[in-house]
Amino acid sequence: MKLSVIMPAYNEEAYIENVVNRVIRQRISGIDSMELIIVDDASSDKTRGLIEKLAKDNSGVIKAVYHSQNTGKGGAILSARQVITGDICIIQDADLEYDPGEYPLVLQPIIDGHADCVYGSRFIGTQAKRVLFFWHYIGNRLLTLISNMTTNLNLTDMETCFKAFRSDIFRTIPIRSKRFGFEPEITSKLARRKCRIFEVGISYRGRTYAEGKKIGWKDGVKAILTIIKYAIIDDSEFRIPGTRT
Repeated sequence: MKLSVIMPAYNEEAYIENVVNRVIRQRISGIDSMELIIVDDASSDKTRGLIEKLAKDNSGVIKAVYHSQNTGKGGAILSARQVITGDICIIQDADLEYDPGEYPLVLQPIIDGHADCVYGSRFIGTQAKRVLFFWHYIGNRLLTLISNMTTNLNLTDMETCFKAFRSDIFRTIPIRSKRFGFEPEITSKLARRKCRIFEVGISYRGRTYAEGKKIGWKDGVKAILTIIKYAIIDDSEFRIPGTRT
């Protein structure tokens, strides 16, 4: 099997080299090869230059995509999806809040053939979690609760970045959200498709806003609207002839 790692990046000059080097060092049982697709989402710092160097030094592994305008996380994931060639794909933020060393844990249910997608939950398991913002915790749990009410799933962490998919399924799901609405949208559409969703506990080293965290309360409001929208609208498959198997 081949793994495609999707990495959206926006103004991550302090972290990008470290996280990329950790990703490409991973060796995973059941995975024969890996590609890393980094999408620079019109960064205004030195992120693009660092990505260019990393891509040049690792030309057989890294594919770089550059946006001329900032589109948000969902837009970056869409750009990366167009060029993935792996059997499995996983989303990795361009920082170290999520540990690439836990790829085997997240990917194993798909490798074993039991799952179509796997969510890495920050709220279960015995792995270490950095203690940070109370209201972020409440917001995450509330969004997961509302999402579960509309999808009839029992996820503990819908908003997690660590999501892995069978690529043949992921390619066929329309994605409309450009920013952090990607998380509730993909969850709703996976549920409508009756995909086999697994969840595993992961570690979490969250950042403060001074350290580069970007998501805010407005994104939480938009997430609720996205949950409601896709609870009403069935947009889980492309409606173009030839795109549905």
